[in-house]
Amino acid sequence: MKKEYLIYKLSEEMKEATRIDNELFSKYGVKRGLRNEDGTGVLVGLTKIGNVVGYERVEGGGLKPIPGKLFYRGYDVEDIVHAIIKEKRFGFEEVAYLLLSGQLPDKEALASFSELINDNMPLEQKTKMNIIELEGNNIMNILARSVLEMYRFDANADDTSRDNLMRQSIDLISKFPTIIAYAYNMLRHATFGRSLHIRHPQEKLSIAQNFLYMLKREYTDLEARTLDLLLILQAEHGGGNNSTFTVRVTSSTGTDTYSSIAAGIGSLKGPLHGGANIQVADMFHHLKENIQDWTNVEEIDTYFTRMLNKEVYNKTGLIYGIGHAVYTISDPRALLLKELARDLAREKGCEREFAFLELLEERAIETFGRVKNNGKTVSSNIDFYSGFVYEMIGLPQEIFTPLFAMARIVGWCAHRNEELNFEGKRIIRPAYKNVLDVQDYLPIKKR
Repeated sequence: MKKEYLIYKLSEEMKEATRIDNELFSKYGVKRGLRNEDGTGVLVGLTKIGNVVGYERVEGGGLKPIPGKLFYRGYDVEDIVHAIIKEKRFGFEEVAYLLLSGQLPDKEALASFSELINDNMPLEQKTKMNIIELEGNNIMNILARSVLEMYRFDANADDTSRDNLMRQSIDLISKFPTIIAYAYNMLRHATFGRSLHIRHPQEKLSIAQNFLYMLKREYTDLEARTLDLLLILQAEHGGGNNSTFTVRVTSSTGTDTYSSIAAGIGSLKGPLHGGANIQVADMFHHLKENIQDWTNVEEIDTYFTRMLNKEVYNKTGLIYGIGHAVYTISDPRALLLKELARDLAREKGCEREFAFLELLEERAIETFGRVKNNGKTVSSNIDFYSGFVYEMIGLPQEIFTPLFAMARIVGWCAHRNEELNFEGKRIIRPAYKNVLDVQDYLPIKKR
């Protein structure tokens, strides 16, 4: 049997082997995707790290949409961000300290923590060479493999004691920006024939500043503060998001930190999770080219209606950046990002594009409600603006999702540490119902 035919035969057999009747899920009460019938997540654990609020329960068990809120260790992220913006300082390190320890640092503790992060940013020489040897066009894969490579240089890689987990957390948070910056510069050199620049992290710079320095050297203060804000807003989002849950599931087995974080990276890489900002950016470019009058509400509504009816764009019936699994009336991250995005658009001369994006946001929500007519309340999410912001900063699409990982590594580490340190910990092991009848085995000569 030819190899090509064998692969085709196996593929056809797989099609039948993976078919399961939809009614069986209801028959056995299966929570597909760990979602309840009302769309809420199945409660599988408890946490003291992050809280995502988009609705409240009302009498009778229904859901009432409310303005979205995001809390880090009980603190409203809106309060954290507004304080940092008002003081015109960088806050990602403060948020990392808070999420890892549960406490807000004072000035001395924050300074020491920032210095510790800075000291740990340089990579092992072998890791640098590994990145160069791993040249490829997907930086998420290089990031995952580089994290696994870090296992080799950790004398206590398998130690899950509290002190060691914290040491590993700080090392990962510190090194993610360096790995991503080096990996993109290698991609830029190998794929686009550009000069290869390897810039070492600088002392006294924040993570956001150092990343921009290593990636492109020149940057404005507003670019760095906007990137810092994005890192803050994406550092944590509860234990139920797919990549964080992946980290908790793998951590519950007692595996090493690097294996668990590499699994989280693999989860985040998926287009249904971390790749959404790229899809929004592509959609925005398409709309800029296909909407003739960027101020014409009727033309925009007509085009969005055709998108929802799968007639134009990529014909998926989706408007990317609209809707969220938890947030209903608003995504607080999107609202906060818009505040600095408007200033950045003014600095970059992109005010017309920003006004167009704001109008698209308004019309997408209205059109979705009118066309779907399902009573569901939707809003824009952070992805609706993040891709546009990244492009204004001058960041390429190849690092949009890695930047998400650069922020979320904080939340991943905090959740891993929590999973391994509370009393009564158990391996996470859900159940699947088998719906195939018992078969009689046939000897090979009778098949």
